[in-house]
Amino acid sequence: MYTLKPIHFINEEVEVFYQEEPIYQRTPTPPNGFLWRGETYTIKEILLEWKDFNRRGRNAHNMRPANLLKAAKRGSRGVGRFYFRVLTENDQIFQLYFDRSNWNAETQTGYWILTAEYAYQLNLPTN
Repeated sequence: MYTLKPIHFINEEVEVFYQEEPIYQRTPTPPNGFLWRGETYTIKEILLEWKDFNRRGRNAHNMRPANLLKAAKRGSRGVGRFYFRVLTENDQIFQLYFDRSNWNAETQTGYWILTAEYAYQLNLPTN
């Protein structure tokens, strides 16, 4: 049995690219690739994607409890992360996310963070 294990924690901002730009900048689709440390990585397959609309930092306490549950399900302005675990053309597995909490009003964009590189690990049965 194989499991996916992180082998490098990266946590660096990256630049992503698309064949066609997403219609809604604040709710991005998976990118077609990214540029990290001067190297271009083309995404071959999306392995997993999920959203996290938990409120962090100062946003964690600025909403009425009644509205907090609704916001956790669908998000609210300036809150949320869109995660993607991807397989690149050179068979590397990475996890990255789009963070819209630091929305730049001038460029109308959030930012992308490359969090980790993963590899499959063989789990041998124990007796």
